[in-house]
Amino acid sequence: MNATIGLKARTGRAIAVVLSGPRGAPELIKRTELILTDPRLPATFQPYHEVMELTWKESEKKVKPFIRAIEKVATKALAQLIHELRAEGLTVAHVGIVGSADRDLSKIGNFHIRAHAAEGLLFRQVLEFAAGANNLPHRSFVEKTLGAQAAAELGWSVTKLNSVLKDLGRSAGPPWRTNHRLAATGALLELGL
Repeated sequence: MNATIGLKARTGRAIAVVLSGPRGAPELIKRTELILTDPRLPATFQPYHEVMELTWKESEKKVKPFIRAIEKVATKALAQLIHELRAEGLTVAHVGIVGSADRDLSKIGNFHIRAHAAEGLLFRQVLEFAAGANNLPHRSFVEKTLGAQAAAELGWSVTKLNSVLKDLGRSAGPPWRTNHRLAATGALLELGL
């Protein structure tokens, strides 16, 4: 049986929701959290905060080793989730990744705001890297426009989309927060492809 993984990028982690079945009647298989930081390297939690007072070009250079470390952790965390799903007889077909939109970070003048924006983008990108490293087709979605995009792509009303997400939340039990709904939406958009 095929399954899709939806990932909602967060700083230092990702909320994961795994769905199976047809789009019109998805089944929640699992919900979990992937840790994307290396405990031996505390700077992997907020790498741009470590260098935020440098110029943007200098910051980009200084964070590269931390980004590589985060990519390794993310690749391994996703591989572990795939392994667990395979042990349950599932084949992961696709990954839907929800996170921050691409933007020109060099134009953000406030160092602290830029660090947060850079990390929002970074953790989405490392999830994309991890999906590719695990040979999984993936697509990324912008958090702010995801609801409208999903309803349009699925040919559903926003009301129907919210109803399906609410039903998934009921089957999951608490907690079922916004990040779970976003991850589930990412998985739903990749379901059956």
